[in-house]
Amino acid sequence: MDSTPGVRSYSFPKEEHLCRKKLIEELFGRGSSFGLYPLRLIWLPTETPTLAPPQVLVSVSKRSFKRAVDRNYLKRLLREAYRLNKYRLLEAAGGHRLDRLAIIYTGKEKKPFTLVEKKLISGLERLLTEAGATPPRVAGS
Repeated sequence: MDSTPGVRSYSFPKEEHLCRKKLIEELFGRGSSFGLYPLRLIWLPTETPTLAPPQVLVSVSKRSFKRAVDRNYLKRLLREAYRLNKYRLLEAAGGHRLDRLAIIYTGKEKKPFTLVEKKLISGLERLLTEAGATPPRVAGS
């Protein structure tokens, strides 16, 4: 990872993917959640504020999208929207309190990337306020 100050990293490496079954079960068992149609965000807070990125799970229901092509397309959209906007969590004043995060697509039809990204940004900002951190100032917003 590039450690140059002032340079954002827009990567989404494997270490940030939430894959372990035990951790996923704990997230769904003890986590808090809210919905912002067509997304549902579930998170598990940490004890202390951190600047490390949370582990993230992205999911699309097989019940709503029977074809794997459609599910994979939507998961790709969600991962890309998160990748481009995760800096909002990492640059929060004083850090953030997210250990794990699940982003679930709950809509019944495919939505355009711009709408998905807009909803994800709103969700991340709401997460920061609920977790007690201040969102970063974004130029032009």
